Amino acid sequence: MINQTIDPFFRRLFIVVTIVIAFVLLYLMAPVIIPFAFAFVLAYLFNPLVRKLSKYVQRWIAILLVYATITLSMVLLLWWLIPTLWYQLQAAWDYLPKVLNWYNEVARQWFVDNTRIRMPVLESKGFSETLVGYMQSHYEFSDAGTWVSQLLASSMNFINSAGLIVLVPILTFYFLFNWDKRLHNWKMAIPAAYSKKVITVARECDRALMEFVKGQLLVMVLLGVIYAVQLQLIGLELGLIIGMGAGIASFVPYLGFGLGFIASIIAGLFQFGLDWFHLSLIAGAFLVGQAAEGYVLQPLLLGDKIGLSPLWVIFAVLAGASLLGFVGMLIALPVSAVLNVLFRHLYAYYRSTDFYKGRKQLELFEKK
Repeated sequence: MINQTIDPFFRRLFIVVTIVIAFVLLYLMAPVIIPFAFAFVLAYLFNPLVRKLSKYVQRWIAILLVYATITLSMVLLLWWLIPTLWYQLQAAWDYLPKVLNWYNEVARQWFVDNTRIRMPVLESKGFSETLVGYMQSHYEFSDAGTWVSQLLASSMNFINSAGLIVLVPILTFYFLFNWDKRLHNWKMAIPAAYSKKVITVARECDRALMEFVKGQLLVMVLLGVIYAVQLQLIGLELGLIIGMGAGIASFVPYLGFGLGFIASIIAGLFQFGLDWFHLSLIAGAFLVGQAAEGYVLQPLLLGDKIGLSPLWVIFAVLAGASLLGFVGMLIALPVSAVLNVLFRHLYAYYRSTDFYKGRKQLELFEKK
């Protein structure tokens, strides 16, 4: 009988080629996969709440109730936020002459005295004319066609983004509606010999991720309170909004600090002018908040929740930023929580092996 066994080299080559083709297809289909992945994550986060509500009403009604609650919360937030922001924009416009006066007498004069840069004089009445003149002197008229093309491209991107905004809630609804059935199918697909262990590990990963979400929400609320209270005590009119916004944005490490600090400095300039005392207090408030987040809130609240020590929490965030930048910082802690569960089970398996217990070495020693 002719040996029809495939050569190991060609078998490995086939596996490598298959993996490469799979990654290429994933890369090419990324615009299609991303909304599904985002909807799956949202369904995973909302499923515990939907499951609790579905004990009292049908599941599809529970999903609609969750959607309605989120929508109502967003509407109420905007209803409160937009008038305050409009008031601040009006105050900023009223403060514009002072800003232009500082620019002309301080900033521009400093550049004139210390550099070769000659900056134009700006007047509040002719500010728009000065801006138009600057654009005309530095950009050719032919650039208008390019500008229109960019505007059209941006409009198409906006339309695509709006389509995704509509698509993601629909996909999330279908993920939530069939969540239990789909989860059961996945369980049945696991080989019987490994089913119990895989389900145990998956449940522990799920528990760690849920604890991470709860801990992160607590960090966001407490950090928002810390920022808001400090800014309100300083006397910043938008202190409450900026503080709570910085707390919400702190879901991504350093994002809340950066956005909140910039917004507070701008609001402080409009409200207090070049008052270095108040500006220093604002900077100090965000330094206190950043220290509280990095060395107290995240290590204690998140580290205990997901089973990581404060040192590992700080290391995970820095390592994620080093490897994947912004995305790495975003996923560093949840990925670390899952890896911690997997490592704990791997370490338990290692300690149960004969290699760890020394049985193989003892048998070889006795044979000798």
